[in-house]
Amino acid sequence: MAILAHETLEFAANGGTASGYLAKPVDGGPYPGVVVIQEWWGLNPNICDIANRIAAEGYVALAPDLFHGAVTAEPDEAQKLMMSLQEPNALTDMSGAVAALQARDDVRADRIGVTGFCLGGGMSLLLAMNNPAVIAAAPFYGVPGAGMGDADNIQGAVMGFYAGHDDWITPEVVESIQTALNDADVRNEIHLYPDSHHGFFNDTSDIYDPEASADAWAKLTAFFAAELQS
Repeated sequence: MAILAHETLEFAANGGTASGYLAKPVDGGPYPGVVVIQEWWGLNPNICDIANRIAAEGYVALAPDLFHGAVTAEPDEAQKLMMSLQEPNALTDMSGAVAALQARDDVRADRIGVTGFCLGGGMSLLLAMNNPAVIAAAPFYGVPGAGMGDADNIQGAVMGFYAGHDDWITPEVVESIQTALNDADVRNEIHLYPDSHHGFFNDTSDIYDPEASADAWAKLTAFFAAELQS
């Protein structure tokens, strides 16, 4: 495993500044960049840990703080934070993170990917539909609030991970996501874990599914290697 460095990075967004958690290998490079998008809990230690894991695979990973400092472990508060988030502002923050990665000497500017979880899963698709620099998107159990109407703008490929037991992103919604991608001629693989629940990748939660998570991680790392490491 690579030795990592990490820091809080400030970058330009929304006419001001935003910040995020940056993790990267200490030596070598330049590396592909990956934007890591938070769950509705905010930019918490779990998301930072995922950024570390991705960085250890040979990437510069940046997790932008879409809630600008707010973090919670309470579902009611998390829902309020999510509902107060305006997609255009989130998109500007995420695109600012992309630009911040591209501007770095240790990042390959033409090799940018994104992954996200829950809220971040939808946001990762939103970013892929609106920022042509993103050439590999890997959403976990999410869909943009405005839907997949701009799927034909996606550059590169999508690999999605979804749960069979999900009251928000139901199997029917998953099917509609894949239909939109297919209709837009976007290369895609959608993986549905029939026995898992929404949030199954979060190893700090009661619904963590170790088997599904291990499988998803293997597929995610293979996907990024194929799309970003060439």
